[in-house]
Amino acid sequence: MQLDINFVRRQFPAFSDDALAGKSFFENAGGSYPCRQVTDRLSRFYRQRKVQPFGAYQPSIAAGAEMDEARRRLAGMLGIEADDLSFGPSTTQNTYVLAQAFRRILTPNCAVIVTNQDHEANSGPWRRLADDGVEIREWKIDPLTGQLKLSGLQNLLDERVRLVCFPHCSNIVGHINPVAEICGIARKAGAWTCVDGVSYAPHGLPDIGKLGADIYLFSAYKTFGPHQGLMSIKRELSERMPNQGHYFNASTPHLRFTPAGPDHAQVAACAGIADYVDALYERHCREDAHISVRARTIHDLMRQRESMLLAPLLRYLASKNSVRLVGPEAVDERAPTVSVLTGKPGMQAAKELVKFGIMAGGGHFYGVRCLEALGIDPGHGVLRLSFVHYTRRKEIEALINALEAVI
Repeated sequence: MQLDINFVRRQFPAFSDDALAGKSFFENAGGSYPCRQVTDRLSRFYRQRKVQPFGAYQPSIAAGAEMDEARRRLAGMLGIEADDLSFGPSTTQNTYVLAQAFRRILTPNCAVIVTNQDHEANSGPWRRLADDGVEIREWKIDPLTGQLKLSGLQNLLDERVRLVCFPHCSNIVGHINPVAEICGIARKAGAWTCVDGVSYAPHGLPDIGKLGADIYLFSAYKTFGPHQGLMSIKRELSERMPNQGHYFNASTPHLRFTPAGPDHAQVAACAGIADYVDALYERHCREDAHISVRARTIHDLMRQRESMLLAPLLRYLASKNSVRLVGPEAVDERAPTVSVLTGKPGMQAAKELVKFGIMAGGGHFYGVRCLEALGIDPGHGVLRLSFVHYTRRKEIEALINALEAVI
């Protein structure tokens, strides 16, 4: 079974918009295009339901029901309980709120492990706990491969470590870390885990329940939805941390880590992500299935297609002596987020690709620590080429031809 790419692309308004005609989008790691199921829900909410939700009158009832629907259906696809899923303005903001909660339950004799592979959002807020005497230990990447070795984590773990923070997939290195194994190692040592899934989730919603992460975060605007951050927290950990929301919401798990009121319209529109997954499943599969099975099936179809598209790009880059491919060359070890170091600053290379109709990114992508560890000047940065399942084969070919001219 393979994804019907024509059906897939019909679900995204961007591909029929004249303003984007003739352009190939290769900066999906910065934010994907939203699917029509999301844009339709967002438009309807602003037209019909832009009132205070959970009230007594029909538009208010409908608004609240749609917000609950988004949380319930996405939680089912993620393999978690609905009350364990929270929404916030961004993953960065959600992590900051979490760090403030942990500040209250960690003592100076505690230690937190962070990595230098992470986006700063899952590194900086935890490192600031050092201001309160918490020991910060850094799990360092291999400076040649950019990968995190399990032996490095095991050397850092002891009875003082209470939390291990790491990415499911680096937004620069692209390597997919063995989350379930890492969480198992941390759990055995008595530590909780906080996984940044922002760079993995666009390639298929993760089964958080099976991964075993105590905290898992990702961004809806990178999974074909609106600008919201989604955060899963296991109940036993949530109840140990102090409430960060309004005091009268302390007994409601999904509101405990939302200091401000949620963006009603964007939360409701997140149900469109579930609509999209269901639409793909119904297009490709005849038999009905549980919501979690639907999500796993589409996850695998997305990864299959991305791997097929990724292979020729990696082969091309590996053949070029003039560039440094960051991360693994093996398709099955990485996501299609491909960073390369060229003789030109990353942003300059990205600008030169524009004349070929290629929209890519250049810079440090909030991974300054990662680039420095790799021996790359963050000021020079890398050229980042990122795509998802809706990318076409001919766009990969056009990208390779454009790279040949630019690098």
